[in-house]
Amino acid sequence: MVFKVQEKVKIKWSSDFAYAVGLIASDGCLSKDGSHISFHSKEIELINKFKYALDLDNKPYRVARGGEQEKKYFVLAFGDKIFHQYLNGIGITSAKSKTIKAVDVPDNFFADFFRGLFDGDGSFYTFWDKRWPNSFGFKLSIASASIDFIKWLKQKLTDLYGVKGYTHKGDGVLNLEYVKGDSKRLFAVMYYKDNLLFFSKKYIKVKNALEKDKKLGIDALQKPRNAAVAQR
Repeated sequence: MVFKVQEKVKIKWSSDFAYAVGLIASDGCLSKDGSHISFHSKEIELINKFKYALDLDNKPYRVARGGEQEKKYFVLAFGDKIFHQYLNGIGITSAKSKTIKAVDVPDNFFADFFRGLFDGDGSFYTFWDKRWPNSFGFKLSIASASIDFIKWLKQKLTDLYGVKGYTHKGDGVLNLEYVKGDSKRLFAVMYYKDNLLFFSKKYIKVKNALEKDKKLGIDALQKPRNAAVAQR
């Protein structure tokens, strides 16, 4: 008997493909069986964007986490041995949260990959800094349990886009953060054209902050010390 190898995903780098890889690197899971891949999110919009990016026809289902009874999270799971092997080859493996070190993404699609990371494991904050009047500021943050991955990502963003960033330890994770000027540069990098895939809730928060910054912001507001976080 001849068995057909599971192969659902077309492996070809594009804006949508790179975005999906970024989502997998953040909130995805590769099974140890060498075949199955899943993406987890509390947001059905992200599930649908992931599904669209990889042209999948699988239906998502709900799950509960952490001993909770309510099924608040969505999962989209599918089998694809070839894609699973490909992800392993570029640096994404099972138990990736602490083992991931670097992901082999073409530079011309790195902005899309980073947008996927941001939509999956990223946060965006606005704040008022007490050191200056009209001191509206904001920062972009990416979290990971892998120190090696954060170090690699920080250097990669510096090499490609000239941003510096800084890191600090969080609750079981390392946070990579960019404040004001650098975050504005990364926003321009991520949302570089119309008709891209992105999580609308985060995009709208970023867009509103940029519009507010035109009226109240100070371009030189870069350092995060003594900043009172007002919004997450």
